[in-house]
Amino acid sequence: MSVNKGSVRAQIRRTLTERILTGQYQPGERLIELQLAHELGTSQGSVREALRELEATRLVETTPHRGTRVRMVGVTEIREAYFARGLLEQAAAPAAAAALKGKGEGLRKDVVAILRAADLRDYPEQAARVYSLHRTIVAASGNATLLRLWESLAFETWVRIRLGWGEINRALAESSYERILAALGSGNGVLAGDLLRTHAEAFAPPLLEPEVQRTTE
Repeated sequence: MSVNKGSVRAQIRRTLTERILTGQYQPGERLIELQLAHELGTSQGSVREALRELEATRLVETTPHRGTRVRMVGVTEIREAYFARGLLEQAAAPAAAAALKGKGEGLRKDVVAILRAADLRDYPEQAARVYSLHRTIVAASGNATLLRLWESLAFETWVRIRLGWGEINRALAESSYERILAALGSGNGVLAGDLLRTHAEAFAPPLLEPEVQRTTE
């Protein structure tokens, strides 16, 4: 039975993406094609194609004589990603609110988990829950293009939290999420969109990250 090369490449891409976003591969870490091919039980060519697709989404970068590495991200780029993510979530909100009307309990569990992880300073768990919550909202819109664009910005937000910039203004996060969930639950997509954009902008890092009292998410 023949195996679809596109499916193999997509599976490799998903695996590597998950490893990058969960911190298994750290920023700057080299990804070696031959080693990955052996580990994943696939061809080096399939790994190379998957890495090229990851480079297109800016999760990795390839430079001469250094190979392919998980991309490093600066504060300015992270800040820009937050603002762009807010705009995408605002665009997704009207359709998402229609789909999520009356179904806020699942989202509320993620919010509780975000706040719990923040209290414990479990930044990987916090990042995973933030990703899960916001991805669920964007995915509910049914717009695959919006979701793909949003996912391309997830790396920047994840890196920020993993760098230890995960301490949040808890009261602000809790009240912000409460308003967002209420708007989604009532089906008010316009309000939910405004709140999601405002939320992203409120938690975007300042250009000069302060040493104390960071309000990040």
